[in-house]
Amino acid sequence: MQWSSSLKTRSQGASHQVFDRVRRKWVALTPEEMVRQLLIQYFIQEHHFPVSRMSVERKLTILGMIRRYDLVLYDKGAAPFLLAECKAPLMPLNQNVLNQAARYNLQLKVPYLFVTNGRQSYCCRIDFEDQSWKFLDQMPQLT
Repeated sequence: MQWSSSLKTRSQGASHQVFDRVRRKWVALTPEEMVRQLLIQYFIQEHHFPVSRMSVERKLTILGMIRRYDLVLYDKGAAPFLLAECKAPLMPLNQNVLNQAARYNLQLKVPYLFVTNGRQSYCCRIDFEDQSWKFLDQMPQLT
């Protein structure tokens, strides 16, 4: 995966911000947010995926607890298609990260999970019938 950096950033006093094209607002530029915004740009630029079919940091209630997913892509029929979980670049991608995405998917039921820290990325296809997942060598065709 190639990362592009055509992000709009600004400084407000001592803080730095990045413009989120999906939420249409300036947000704090944390390491995790940088990864999320670069991933959004990747989907827009490399896959020509429309911003109108993306959702960022929306609330979910999972087992009675409120959580927020990082990014969901929707297919042309408005069904959730891919759930992306972003971590800061120094955060290792391990089983806990995959488990977090899988917990979010209890409610969303997307066929693809994608986790990244900007340095490493993994994508897997969920088989709901077999209750299993398979890691993919490349990003699925984004519809």
